[in-house]
Amino acid sequence: MKIVAVVVTHRRQELLTESLKVVAGQSRPVDHLIVVDNAAEPAVQALVEGQPVEATYIGSQNNLGGAGGFALGMLHALALGADWVWLADDDGRPEGPDVLQKLLDCAIKHELAEVSPVVCNIGEPDRLAFPLRRGLVWRRWRHELGDEELLPGIASLFNGALFSATAIEAVGVPDLRLFVRGDEVDVHRRLVQSGLPFGTCLQTAYLHPDGSDEFKPIFGGKMHTQYPDNEVKRYYTYRNRGYLLSQRGMRKLLLQEWVRFSWYFLVSKRDVAGWREWNRLRKLGRQEQFRRV
Repeated sequence: MKIVAVVVTHRRQELLTESLKVVAGQSRPVDHLIVVDNAAEPAVQALVEGQPVEATYIGSQNNLGGAGGFALGMLHALALGADWVWLADDDGRPEGPDVLQKLLDCAIKHELAEVSPVVCNIGEPDRLAFPLRRGLVWRRWRHELGDEELLPGIASLFNGALFSATAIEAVGVPDLRLFVRGDEVDVHRRLVQSGLPFGTCLQTAYLHPDGSDEFKPIFGGKMHTQYPDNEVKRYYTYRNRGYLLSQRGMRKLLLQEWVRFSWYFLVSKRDVAGWREWNRLRKLGRQEQFRRV
């Protein structure tokens, strides 16, 4: 069984160093490490080539974004004959040396095509890095997910996610056009549509910077909406959401999307200009206008 780890990076050498230290130091070693460097920095190449596992450095002269970087790395992993592909970002890392083995054991036991760890706040590991909603209840702490081994049908992708080769062949690789933001949602959508079994292993975790600040509560905290902290992030987030909400399996959420974002901009913030910009970016995505900024 050949497991290939794929890590995408862009100008974060110090964080990448910490990430690779844990990825390359697993008790069940990865058989090959691929690092896609979207800045093609010589220092990063030297770092990768100095790892204690067999490694391939791919320096891209064009910033492919997270979507393109993972697509390139995943395809290269398949070309190397990977049976499983383990995905990681440069600003996060597995919580310890046994994460890969636990994911693999869980996938085999439950016959999963993909399995993810719980994604926890790197600065406060008991807290989830991203809030998770089940029904109208939001979970923000790891213990709130329960003590079972598997949370089926729910997974945070790219942050420590373990994909079987057959899953990648069935659902494809991330869409380069999305660049950043929403690419993992698109792959999750495809996983659901494929009917393949997947889920989150609750017995292990991946540590990631906190991302909960973007999610703003509305309706007394029963629902949330997303408002990134800068214009570039908002551009890609809202444009890509416009595309995603027009796709099969996501259209049922369109009315909820309108209610949530209209309430947030027009009622909570009283920001008519912000609502118009959200709507403009949403239309760009729906029309598949994927220009970069």
